Amino acid sequence: MIHTLRASTLIKRPRAEVFEFFSDPVNLERITPPELRFRILTPSPIEMREGLHIDYELRLMGVPFRWETLISTWEPPHRFVDEQLRGPYARWVHTHTFKDDPAGTLIEDEVQWSLPLFPFGQVAYPIVSRQVARIFQHREQTIHDLLT
Repeated sequence: MIHTLRASTLIKRPRAEVFEFFSDPVNLERITPPELRFRILTPSPIEMREGLHIDYELRLMGVPFRWETLISTWEPPHRFVDEQLRGPYARWVHTHTFKDDPAGTLIEDEVQWSLPLFPFGQVAYPIVSRQVARIFQHREQTIHDLLT
């Protein structure tokens, strides 16, 4: 079963500047909740582009995971899509969209995700959905702190 999370935040900075922030994968470490112990394994510097694979390590509910992402779409400064190739989810497709707004830049996120081992994995849905929502709440606050 595919679940969808949508989130948006308005940043009082020009789109090119906001997109540049997201173009540096190191910033993903900065906006991820510390308890996830998120760490990029791919050596820096990483030049974002379509077809790029990035390897991470993180902990979910204390369990360590490796995560491999594919940048499947790269359209600066408008949008990009990262897709989990290997990791804790059966599906994770995250579309990042950046739009001009009179007050700055509107960042829109859409994540389509599903749990492994359907239908048995659905037992964990209430816990995992709260965690995913919390990750994006933390991310929104941290982006505001860093870019405003």
